[in-house]
Amino acid sequence: MGVLMGMVQSDPEAHTRVAAFRQGLREIGWTEGRNLHIDFRWAADDTNLMRTYAGELVGSAPDIIVAHSAPSLAAVQQQTRSLPIVFVQVADPVGGGFVASLSRPGGNTTGFTSFEDTISAKWLELLRELVPQATRVAIIRYAARTSSSQFLMGALEALASSSGVQLTTIEVGDIADIGRGFDLLSRASIDGLIVMPDPVTLVHHNRIVALAAEQKIPTVYPYRYFTVAGGLLSYGPSPADMWRRAAFYVDRILKGSKPADLPVQNPNKFELVVNLKTAKALGIELPLSLLMRIDEVIE
Repeated sequence: MGVLMGMVQSDPEAHTRVAAFRQGLREIGWTEGRNLHIDFRWAADDTNLMRTYAGELVGSAPDIIVAHSAPSLAAVQQQTRSLPIVFVQVADPVGGGFVASLSRPGGNTTGFTSFEDTISAKWLELLRELVPQATRVAIIRYAARTSSSQFLMGALEALASSSGVQLTTIEVGDIADIGRGFDLLSRASIDGLIVMPDPVTLVHHNRIVALAAEQKIPTVYPYRYFTVAGGLLSYGPSPADMWRRAAFYVDRILKGSKPADLPVQNPNKFELVVNLKTAKALGIELPLSLLMRIDEVIE
């Protein structure tokens, strides 16, 4: 099996996902060194490297390829339309042209989405629970128009329009852009920030969390590991759960099922996490209505 990861190999979060994947495989009888070999490639957010690694993995003629993130999936699909592919954490596989539909993906590809498009409105709702007076909110997102955040912007923009919130979008393509983006925010008058789940923002999450803390900007994030790193609040699916479930699709395909016949699945386990230390540093008193819904408090 080949696995193309859109993450940095040294990132602890990457190890969490891989561990969950391996655990899922072991639970159904697949053990590395006995009846399974996994060839990992780590491309971070480098699309050129993704294309190179995709070519290497396809060239090694595996029985199946697992692709993490939309850019990784695009790189693999450019190399093969015959080898079975299972993707994990791709926000809009239909809009991205990766599958024909969620229920009948067709072709050689199926897998697991990362978000439903309405979750972005939830991020704005949560930010306004934390900062009720927020009327000017910034968005940090990947500059590419094919990014997952493009799929998520509709619901966010609709809620902002109906609730009188002015959105400011900062587009980033690399870590230098992130620094420049926060320089712009430091000169603007914003009440809060939402970080979209794109390759650049996910790979450089520690930098974003540090800059948000430095500028004392109340920020909502898409994944728990942002909050663990010191971010204020996160709401999103559990990546470990998605990777564990992906192991079962791999098993089914290796035992004869066709990707075309396996429906694409949405996440079903979500985590609402708050960092209490960060809330105190920002002078934010968490409302009881929010505290009652939180899954985890990081102190």
